[in-house]
Amino acid sequence: MKILHTADLHLKEYEDERWKSLKQIIEVGKQENIELLLISGDLFDKDMDSEKLRPKIREIFSNNKFRIIILPGNHDSDSYKNGLYFGENVTVLNNPDLSLEFNNVCIWGFPFEPLSSEDILSKIRLFSSKLDNTKINILMIHGELLDAFYSRDDFGDEGKERYMPIKLSYFKSCGFDYVLAGHFHTNFNNYEFEKNKYFVYPGSPVSITKKEVKQRKVNVFEVGQPPHDYLIDTFHYVEIKINLNPFDDTNPVELVKKEIEKAHKNAKMIFTITGYINSDSIHMSEQEIVQQLKKLEGYNAEFPNLEFIDIKRILEDSLFDKFYKKVKAKNYPPEKEKELLDFAIRAMMEVVKK
Repeated sequence: MKILHTADLHLKEYEDERWKSLKQIIEVGKQENIELLLISGDLFDKDMDSEKLRPKIREIFSNNKFRIIILPGNHDSDSYKNGLYFGENVTVLNNPDLSLEFNNVCIWGFPFEPLSSEDILSKIRLFSSKLDNTKINILMIHGELLDAFYSRDDFGDEGKERYMPIKLSYFKSCGFDYVLAGHFHTNFNNYEFEKNKYFVYPGSPVSITKKEVKQRKVNVFEVGQPPHDYLIDTFHYVEIKINLNPFDDTNPVELVKKEIEKAHKNAKMIFTITGYINSDSIHMSEQEIVQQLKKLEGYNAEFPNLEFIDIKRILEDSLFDKFYKKVKAKNYPPEKEKELLDFAIRAMMEVVKK
């Protein structure tokens, strides 16, 4: 059996970038001939979004050759009331006492509840007592793994509240072969909590906030094999840092354009531009550079951090010129030379300030 596992789409609007990511996940499922698509929580950003989008969800979730299983998360915990229809071959695992069986695979769901760690551990032990150990047992869960060194930013815009706090030790000797989780946004993470037993965060399949950088992934694997990260072509942010060299006459705007040209078609680049320029040698002032960069803003690029400085005055100083010539004469490695010149520039900038 082949499974595609994802979570945290946080759908809000029809045909926006998040919706397009869901469409692509469906296409990946078809291409990979999966039998199950598992969504481990927060398919919707809010319960009202599920009300608005459910008719369109029915369309995209129907007429597929694979089953779709949805787990409620903390954002959409009230979206799956009895009697609501989400599409053909769609099952919502909102009852932890029931499981789904597919030949030798048994899937359990632990929908989001505002529980303490101790309560969660008790429920996992209760799950364990019900498992048929002759089968492959999979648990879908939406919560925060305490073992890992995550920051609040790794969970989207969740604030400081903890959601379903869990530890890898909770799953040792419990009988689950896979724990397929949601709630962690930043990237794909796979933990082996026992030999050949895995806890997986797939990461959000589309950038929800600017903290979810780099091309996004889902988890595609065959039952009995390790989880496997699978790159998808959805909207995502990319952080680009450019450090300008005042001894390089290259136009800074051209450097930015080259980065934009080689970017992924669905990437939005967040630029941080630091370092120094010599406005005389590049024939552009700070203001002219910023004006040209602003013209490049749009779907593909934004420039929140423009931290470069024109040091024309320092480069013209005779003392700096002497230091520069001595450094060049020593034939230092490029990194060492850059370090020395940066130090001299910063020192002279402090003098100029005084």
